[in-house]
Amino acid sequence: MSNQDVTWLIGGPQGSGINVSAESFARAIVRGGLRVFANIEYHSNIMGEHSYYRVRISDQDRHSILDRINLIVALDDETLIGEPHAKFTHHEGHLAELVPGGAAVYDATIKLDRAKLPRDDIILYPVPYQEILRQTLREFDKEDQLSRLRVMMNTIAVGASLAVLDYDIDLFCDVIREGFRGRRRDVGEMNARAAALGFEYVRQNFGNGFAYHVHPKSAQDEHRSPPMLIRGVHACAFGKIKAGLAIQTYYPISPATDESVFLESQQRNYDMVVVQTEDEISAINMAVGAAHAGVRAATSTSGPGVSLMVEGIGFASITEAPGPVLFFWQRGGPSTGLPTRQEQADLRFALQLAHGESPHIVVAPGDPQEIFDDSFESFNWADRYQMPVVVMLDKYLSTAHWTLDDLNTSNLTIDRGALWHPNGDANHYLRYAFTESGVSPRAIPGQEGGIFWSTTDEHDPEGHITEDATNRIKMMEKRMGKLNLAAREIPTDRKLRLYGPAEADVTVVGWGSTKGVILDALDELDGQGGLRWNFLQIRLLRPFPTDEVAGILGRAKRTILVENNYTCQLGNLIRETTGIHVDHEVPKYDGRPFSQEELVEALREAIASGKRRVFVSHLSA
Repeated sequence: MSNQDVTWLIGGPQGSGINVSAESFARAIVRGGLRVFANIEYHSNIMGEHSYYRVRISDQDRHSILDRINLIVALDDETLIGEPHAKFTHHEGHLAELVPGGAAVYDATIKLDRAKLPRDDIILYPVPYQEILRQTLREFDKEDQLSRLRVMMNTIAVGASLAVLDYDIDLFCDVIREGFRGRRRDVGEMNARAAALGFEYVRQNFGNGFAYHVHPKSAQDEHRSPPMLIRGVHACAFGKIKAGLAIQTYYPISPATDESVFLESQQRNYDMVVVQTEDEISAINMAVGAAHAGVRAATSTSGPGVSLMVEGIGFASITEAPGPVLFFWQRGGPSTGLPTRQEQADLRFALQLAHGESPHIVVAPGDPQEIFDDSFESFNWADRYQMPVVVMLDKYLSTAHWTLDDLNTSNLTIDRGALWHPNGDANHYLRYAFTESGVSPRAIPGQEGGIFWSTTDEHDPEGHITEDATNRIKMMEKRMGKLNLAAREIPTDRKLRLYGPAEADVTVVGWGSTKGVILDALDELDGQGGLRWNFLQIRLLRPFPTDEVAGILGRAKRTILVENNYTCQLGNLIRETTGIHVDHEVPKYDGRPFSQEELVEALREAIASGKRRVFVSHLSA
């Protein structure tokens, strides 16, 4: 394990339960002291189409997927050979992605012609899923429930794959039992027995000739908490809860819905409410109203939802509401686009969310810890600067799983910003008073003496509508000037970070979810051909850290931009704000995240060929 990672893939028809199978497998691996990075790809229809889950296993932290697969667990023949007769698909089956000596575990009823396999070194493990299922049900006197319990064949398949990997089946069975704790324990025991029978079948019929073994680490520190498997949606929700979220509004939309559903499951444990509204317009306006009412408010959606929210964002900006915080989970567009696929194409949209010139902050975390940190701190910024805050996320961050030893929740400070307190002149409270900082102390509705007017028209310091030119100038300077205040006060380590040596031959630039794959790629590339690499991650996108970015890129010898969009939107923003034109662009816009191999290949090609633009796609379904 120390010399190479192992990628395990399970595939099957949408709705067949591969999520639970893959995540239980991943938990068993983590339970054995190893690290995983996992990600699912699925279609936007509810049932039937091919979906698959990759789990990358290592003894070190990984942050991205690999294209090469060591072991396939197939729940149908399409996982193996694709759709040979499909007219508009490039999915040729995952057998072609196997490494030399790779293997496939599959139902013995699927008849594979070895002469038609992509290579002759592929090891095949046909396992009689249904026979093993029948044996399990006989042992539990449940044979009459065969149809209802067919999903247990997934568990059999995973158990068989653990025998191929020579892993500890007991760790997997423990995970299964825990999943049914407090519910149908008998079902948990049946699944554990099914997994064990699948494991035993491979051991008895195929021996142990697979080259890529995965063994648990023997030495475990009993005094440390076991590592966690965490998704971006969970890190986001934890950050909100720690920040004191009082209300979250949403209308269901992928890939944002999972976050709100998770918060719904937690609302009885915390002083918050999660409201599913009738549409996104209601969601944003309810959140703005709640922010005006003095509580911490958020809404969560994706691109089509934000398209409906723009007027509400403008409403919050001109009324200088302390929020809300908008969690923007990007996906493939435009319009409905690719509802369940990856893209980073909404940066320019997020920078100019409302018509006219309106202040709001945009931040883009790149991993679970940063998602937690930015989810927490965004509420402080909303209160301190009295403006909406946008946290840019995406489908990849939503669905990927990381192994994390601990989520750092120390040194968290709640900052509610400038609050108004009566000082003997309560009858003349000015909600939009002109101040040196541009931030006017705000009153909480119901506060004695703190009554004020709030309107979406231009207004004077009391909140009354006016079109006076002098007042307009001062109000515009007041509102927009708060962005300059934020730019001065937000710490540099929240704005950007340079990974690697200060002086390098090549500087890679990225934002958001490309962070992980860039770090993994540079680990592989650094030192090859005598080149030193570093990585500039830009996290705060509005107000843009112009001077800091210009300073780093101004001394860079050669620069490469990596983005999950067609137009390389961050590159254009850098050029617009600093005048610096990044040397090379590596875009990917096929709806899939970068894999480590394809990014390494693209970065090498950019350096070797000198091409301005190196397009990436592995053309997988």
